[in-house]
Amino acid sequence: MGQYLAPLRDMQFVLYELLDVTTELKALPAHAEVDADLINQVLEEGAKFTSKVLFPLNQVGDREGCRLDPVTHEVSTPTGFKEAYRQFVDAGWPALTCDPEYGGQGLPVVVYNPLSEMLNASNQAWYMYPGLSHGAYECLREHGTAELKALYLPPLVSGQWTGTMCLTESHCGTDLGLLRAKAVPRADGSYTITGSKIFISAGEHDMAENIVHLVLARLPDAPPGTKGISLFVVPKFIPDADGTLGARNAISCGALEEKMGIHGSPTCQMNLDDASGWLIGQPHKGLNAMFVMMNAARLGVGMQSLGQTEVAYQNALVYARERLQMRSLSGIKAPDKAADPIIVHPDVRRMLLTAKAYAEGGRAFSSFIALQIDRELNHPDEAVRKDAADLVTLLTPVVKAFMTDNGWIATSEAMQVYGGHGYIAGWGMEQYVRDARINMIYEGTNTIQSLDLLGRKVLLDNGARLKKFGALVQAFIEENGTDEAMNEFITPLADLGDKVTKLTMEIGMKAMQNQDEVGAAAVPYLRVVGHLVYSYFFAKMAKIALAKLDSGDTFYKAKLATARFYFARLLPETAMLIRQARSGCGSLLDLEAELF
Repeated sequence: MGQYLAPLRDMQFVLYELLDVTTELKALPAHAEVDADLINQVLEEGAKFTSKVLFPLNQVGDREGCRLDPVTHEVSTPTGFKEAYRQFVDAGWPALTCDPEYGGQGLPVVVYNPLSEMLNASNQAWYMYPGLSHGAYECLREHGTAELKALYLPPLVSGQWTGTMCLTESHCGTDLGLLRAKAVPRADGSYTITGSKIFISAGEHDMAENIVHLVLARLPDAPPGTKGISLFVVPKFIPDADGTLGARNAISCGALEEKMGIHGSPTCQMNLDDASGWLIGQPHKGLNAMFVMMNAARLGVGMQSLGQTEVAYQNALVYARERLQMRSLSGIKAPDKAADPIIVHPDVRRMLLTAKAYAEGGRAFSSFIALQIDRELNHPDEAVRKDAADLVTLLTPVVKAFMTDNGWIATSEAMQVYGGHGYIAGWGMEQYVRDARINMIYEGTNTIQSLDLLGRKVLLDNGARLKKFGALVQAFIEENGTDEAMNEFITPLADLGDKVTKLTMEIGMKAMQNQDEVGAAAVPYLRVVGHLVYSYFFAKMAKIALAKLDSGDTFYKAKLATARFYFARLLPETAMLIRQARSGCGSLLDLEAELF
């Protein structure tokens, strides 16, 4: 079955040494009292819950899956899932970062971020049940009426109810402008919702007493396309004014999708047959409201892949230390054994270090984004809030696409460490590969994220947001450019920063003549930007490690070695990616469709 132990030492390194969160939080009035003792308590309790309660259920959920009763349309979850959810709720985990006005604990997002990694690493499928509830909470909190907030937010915050996001229909995925679900107003202010939705994670289950569906649909007078979409709250059970659950609503699960992975999470086809719904926000402005939830989901999917990367790495490392196979090319390393452990072989080291580097880079990056969200929401200086918001907007598609691409690479490499045993279900490694693969697809495929980054977040504002991140990079380069010990990190970081600037300008000029140039360049462009981000954080982490090499703590020696591996073995991918991005759309579009 393997193991999972939360990487607390590295999480604390990122929070306290890299980001200095205790100082940062003192500048945010809402979180000024949050100190290291409180943060460590959250991390330690989260580590216990995820390793002891959730991780043992991971293979159980994969093997059992979920079951749909075709008569009642109820879904049964795998053994132990309900009990684990009850422990999760009783411990107050769903309320950690929510507003105290609605029963939340009001802690910063940057404190929840490592817990999110732990939950995803220990059991991604299980965490998908409460995973979208916070997005539903945020959406209703920002766009709901006072009545909707009072009714729905407290049970969502407590975990008594869970939430879903009902967007996709069978004929349209990303192109929501094509959706057909209809909403007809009633005299009492509610709406009748009719239509079918697919790919709804945790759309039906037996773990919470109610499920709050956020549903996109069209009003009778809706204009065509995305400008005619409205958002509605459609509960499984309709609550009375005091929150008491009443009648069963006319929304039900018609089928469960048979999937490649995440078997412990039901992916539902949901049918709405004159279901009762209530408008969230303004008519025809539903997509704007839903983006609150969608952006939270994109960040959450990045954390799913970070979790899969970490747990796959941990288990591959244990196996590589124990598995005996052949002798080292440079001479026997374990003379008392029949063969050397495979961790002595260079390519096994490459596979392990790839996963390790992508885990540590993703941990630093995602924690930085979480801190920017806290600054955006709570800093008293409007200019600071604006800069933080711009960085989050710019880098959200990078979190989703770059981290999930890396999760696929890392889990595949970790499975490869096992050789033939990696392909056998009993070892658990092939599940990580299967579970990680969905993360590149849902909440907007990685191609969509790449188009969003290049087209909307970079070119649309003439690179203004990108320049804000570039200013952070440039300041670090100037601060450390004369430090000889940092040269191996600063030189390639500065070089890549210059190349990103030039590449962006070149694509922008081409796009003025042909917008297909954006589509052709977007995917490699995003990976180049992702590497710029990771290079920045690995250079910063290397600086800290260099300063503490003489401390006697081997953690810093390992951190420095990982940074050197990243710059030597992973960053060079950018040379190929830049050539791909510059190659233009001709090689993709010159061949007529009928000749494929």
